[in-house]
Amino acid sequence: MGYYGSMILLIPAIIFTMYAQTKVQSAYRTYLRVANSTGLTGADAARRILDKNGLANIPVVITPGTLTDNYNPMRHVMNLSNDVFHGSTIASIAIAAHESGHAIQHAQGYKLLQIRNSIVPVANIGSTLSWPLLIIGLAMGRSGDFLFNLGIVMFLGVVLFHLVTLPVELDASRRALVQLQEMGALRTGQELSGARAVLSAAALTYVAALATAIANLLRMFAMRGNRR
Repeated sequence: MGYYGSMILLIPAIIFTMYAQTKVQSAYRTYLRVANSTGLTGADAARRILDKNGLANIPVVITPGTLTDNYNPMRHVMNLSNDVFHGSTIASIAIAAHESGHAIQHAQGYKLLQIRNSIVPVANIGSTLSWPLLIIGLAMGRSGDFLFNLGIVMFLGVVLFHLVTLPVELDASRRALVQLQEMGALRTGQELSGARAVLSAAALTYVAALATAIANLLRMFAMRGNRR
């Protein structure tokens, strides 16, 4: 199976990725229009959760874009998009709480987060160099076996990163729901269901990323088998 022929292995992952993106956008748009009963903004929710967990030193700031929310463990800063920062909706507090979950993970030394952070440089190098090495190896024929195999080895770091990322994100969402319930920010079953819908849809994007990485790895092995 050649480079282009192996693309068929990506089709299921591409379809699932499109579904996941549609799902998260739909959930986000839906619950960004549903006000939470407490009137808390995303910034309020993040601040309360951080303070409650002894993280008053972490500032909550606005970052450009949509769904660009993140916790930066290097700078110890909570970045929230404008709609999440200012919005007093179900989506806003759910997303802010999720990112606060990452801050709590970092503060508590959550092992999987530490592993993920340590893998980031390897994954970045692998995602940049693996396919160029594979293509050069293919162009060189049998003499390019070493480069081709090196490309596969480097891409394993990418797969490992996504494999570890998924449980890290799921744990952050679990922590988010616990924190929101403990502070009384989700007062009704409908609010809880809405927050879960937003966080579950977001989790699908990480499942899709893992599926795509695995599909690409299978492509590489299929191409490698074709060389023999």
